[in-house]
Amino acid sequence: MAVEIEMRARFTKETHDQLVTRLKADGEDLGPDDKHIYFYVLPDQLLKVTDNTAAGTAKITLKGSRIGQGAAFAETEFAIAPADVPAAVKVFNALGFETSMHEAFNFRHNFRFDEVEIAVKWSEAWGYHAEFEVLLEDGASGAARAEAEARITDVAAALGVTLMPEQELADFTAAFEAAEKERKEREQQAAPIR
Repeated sequence: MAVEIEMRARFTKETHDQLVTRLKADGEDLGPDDKHIYFYVLPDQLLKVTDNTAAGTAKITLKGSRIGQGAAFAETEFAIAPADVPAAVKVFNALGFETSMHEAFNFRHNFRFDEVEIAVKWSEAWGYHAEFEVLLEDGASGAARAEAEARITDVAAALGVTLMPEQELADFTAAFEAAEKERKEREQQAAPIR
């Protein structure tokens, strides 16, 4: 298990393009990282089944909290075969998590800048956005976590990106989840009875 210190930003296509140009010039290009993700939003956790289409890999990840509940995420993950992604989704759906599931495709490109990994992304739900991340060992001290958050904040500022405050993240994800729940209810009501 590890602790991921993660902060996010949403921005326009123009800012996205400027950020990518800057990172290609001054950062380390880690390559494309497109992913098809099944998110299961649990009361205090986030469970994901990820098919990393760019790398030809897959994994199941349990994050110990949800977006908008702080920058630190305890994270447990293990690899699965890409061919097993449908079976993993079927299992989690059969366990009753289907109502909390959101499916998304993320177009993303990864970079490293001043020891911070940055995934510059686009998805239907988030639009153009980025995740700034530092991975720490499980049990990292509060000082190490604070230092990682400060490093992310400094890197974002150096790149001209405004990070989203936790309340904004919480509000954004709550609005998305409510809209998804409403959409699923409409689809269920419109579905023919068999």
